[in-house]
Amino acid sequence: MPLDPTLSAVELTRAICDVPSVSGEEAVLADLIENAVAGHQHLRVTRHGNTIVARTELGRDRRAVIAGHIDTVPINGNVPTRDVLVDGVEHLWGRGTVDMKAGVAVQLKLAVELADPALDVTWIWYDNEEVAASRNGLGLLAAEHPELLTGDFAILGEPSDGEVEGGCNGTLRVVVRTSGVRAHSARAWIGENAIHGAAPILARLAEYRPRDVEVDGLVYREGLNAVRITGGIAGNVIPDACEVEVNYRFAPSKSVEQAVEHVRSVFSGFPVEVTDASAGARPGLDAPLAQGFVAAVGATPRPKYGWTDVARFSALGIPAVNYGPGDPHLAHHDEERVPLAQIIAVEEGLRAWLTGGTGGAAGA
Repeated sequence: MPLDPTLSAVELTRAICDVPSVSGEEAVLADLIENAVAGHQHLRVTRHGNTIVARTELGRDRRAVIAGHIDTVPINGNVPTRDVLVDGVEHLWGRGTVDMKAGVAVQLKLAVELADPALDVTWIWYDNEEVAASRNGLGLLAAEHPELLTGDFAILGEPSDGEVEGGCNGTLRVVVRTSGVRAHSARAWIGENAIHGAAPILARLAEYRPRDVEVDGLVYREGLNAVRITGGIAGNVIPDACEVEVNYRFAPSKSVEQAVEHVRSVFSGFPVEVTDASAGARPGLDAPLAQGFVAAVGATPRPKYGWTDVARFSALGIPAVNYGPGDPHLAHHDEERVPLAQIIAVEEGLRAWLTGGTGGAAGA
């Protein structure tokens, strides 16, 4: 059944959530979104794989990029959606309601309805955000068609509780290794236990005190944590190797290189292998369009602790924020649910800014 952008944002959210689109299986939903935006004279539509781009070309002197991913983590009995009442507040429950199909629905509705926005807009719905970065539709688009991502300001519809979250922390994963000598566990003194050798690594992590770092007026919370530990080959063999995987979340004032240097210093004396790294994004709230946007939606900006695709825009020199309905704590949760009023409020906020209302894009 086709998506109908004339529905309310709540009902459109319901319709989009009821189309399963686990990462790698977004084709059906991408088809529906492409069909929903095709044929509107104010939009030029481009498809790249399962990523849909719809651009206005009105000759405005500024352009905003507004993007959202259409994939979800795996479904666990939480599709189709249903209405639920939580503490007297009406919610829409189900996979994707928070992360991030409510934001996608708001964007789709506004893309079709706003034929004459106060600035040019590039709307992007992309695939494979929840999996390996090499598959990320926005990243692939940036690599192959960067001209489609150009703009003066970007908004990512990630769940932010209807508030504005500026920038994001960077993330780094490393493996810290110890080595030993195999032996029969009945004669352990002949060998050297690599797992025991990892005790200083765990002690340093337990003693580590992460910093709160202020960046452009927002305070980001860092974190350094073991997320996996492996070692040993059998129940009667002293292990000769142990690996501790560590995740470092670092403030956007640090570069990836500085983050790597910091982690190596924490684990001085041990081999450290970097397995994954993504830079963060500064808040970008000093940009004129960002200031007008914050005023239009009536928000008090706060930091984004997790990594999001705002970092991709930041790497392109485009200031970007997160703004979408849904509590981030419920993203990927089996009780994922979004307040109906929050969907409506985000729609109203974006509409006010894009149409140049008080404090909106026209006055930025």
